Amino acid sequence: MKSLKILFTAAFSLMAMATMAQQDFSDPRYARYGDTPEQREQNILRSNFLKEAVQNKDYNLAAHYFQLLLADRPKVSVNIYKYGAIIYRNKINRAKSVAEKKTMVDSLLAVYDARVLHFGDSAKEGKAYILDVKARDVLNFMANNRAAIRQAFREAIEAGGAQTNPETIVVFFSNLCDDYQNTDEVMPEEIIAEYDRLTPFLEAHPTFKEQFDAAFGRSGAADCENLEKLFRAKLAAAPEDAEVLNQAVTLMTRANCQSDFYFEVAEKSYAVQPTAQMAIYLAQSFKNKGDYDKASKYLNASLATEENPEERQKLLTQISVVELVANNISAAAKAAKEAIELNPEDGVPVFVLAQCYGISASNCGEQFARQAACWVAYDTMSKAVDLLQNNPEYLDTAKQAQAAFRSRFPSQEECFMRDLQAGNSYRVDCGLAAGITTTVRPR
Repeated sequence: MKSLKILFTAAFSLMAMATMAQQDFSDPRYARYGDTPEQREQNILRSNFLKEAVQNKDYNLAAHYFQLLLADRPKVSVNIYKYGAIIYRNKINRAKSVAEKKTMVDSLLAVYDARVLHFGDSAKEGKAYILDVKARDVLNFMANNRAAIRQAFREAIEAGGAQTNPETIVVFFSNLCDDYQNTDEVMPEEIIAEYDRLTPFLEAHPTFKEQFDAAFGRSGAADCENLEKLFRAKLAAAPEDAEVLNQAVTLMTRANCQSDFYFEVAEKSYAVQPTAQMAIYLAQSFKNKGDYDKASKYLNASLATEENPEERQKLLTQISVVELVANNISAAAKAAKEAIELNPEDGVPVFVLAQCYGISASNCGEQFARQAACWVAYDTMSKAVDLLQNNPEYLDTAKQAQAAFRSRFPSQEECFMRDLQAGNSYRVDCGLAAGITTTVRPR
């Protein structure tokens, strides 16, 4: 088969030469191939032979014609550089020794440098495009030369400017972060500086921006101390910049920062650009910090702008839990009841309401009244236990509370003294359960 291909190639070459013999190479349209008709004919043949050799995967022969054209007419056509890249990529993959591979890699990089020199001003595939492709080949074929990879991508980004391919920026920055983690060549200050420098390039590309931020977060350079250093300086220059504030909160939240600076920035971000998402951020952060007043404040702020019933129910449930933990029993019960109205199948607000009934019973002056209120608390918690079967976070606590409420029921003697028999109806008259009718059950 290979011999047959060579025969076809030879036949084609003879046909090409026969055809060219009829051409008038003194015509100005052939001027780019040489200064004389003979030189033009020779370089046209070399161009044809280069193309055929590449198509036939005879990369040694193709390299011969490429070098001849490069030496004689480097501006003859951008296509010779495209063929040159194909040639040396394949010769790298076929190299039989480390030394040979290095030589071929050097030759490939020289192809890109020559193309920049002679076709770098191309409107469609000029210097920025060429250096971008070069950087990717450096990454592919020089994986162990981390400094060369970083340098190649920096040159590509510099040449591309505002038009740089956002993927190129992400690839560069991801490798920079890898080098910070795996070598001693990159310091955290460089990661932060490059993050700061490159962020504006990605503002119009949210998907790549997300990957970019994720690489920064994974790098380890984005710890709370470094982030605070970065954003203190940025916010000192632009304290009301909503974008910078949001970026600071996002990254510092991801790093699990809990400093006063973090909370200061988070609240400022919400003040400048209030959103439901930021309110949830703040609520969760203040809840983790143990500042339940502020957690409730931001949950209620989010609730005030939320119209979707499902989302409102979730917010009301969170509010009920926060208010319960803060021992604001009336507010917790109110939010829990509203959440139950929106979704009676959610066991968490039912659990909160039961706790509110049980806690408020202690405010009843008479012992029997306190004990009777526990009937309502027990009934409500029993319902919560049924609904929380798939929620281990609350289920065990709900069962323990259920047992505790039962242990506080009035005794048989106390019920007898009030002429109450098991199964009778009883209307609770104190605490948050006041007005609720329940069933008499001695303990």
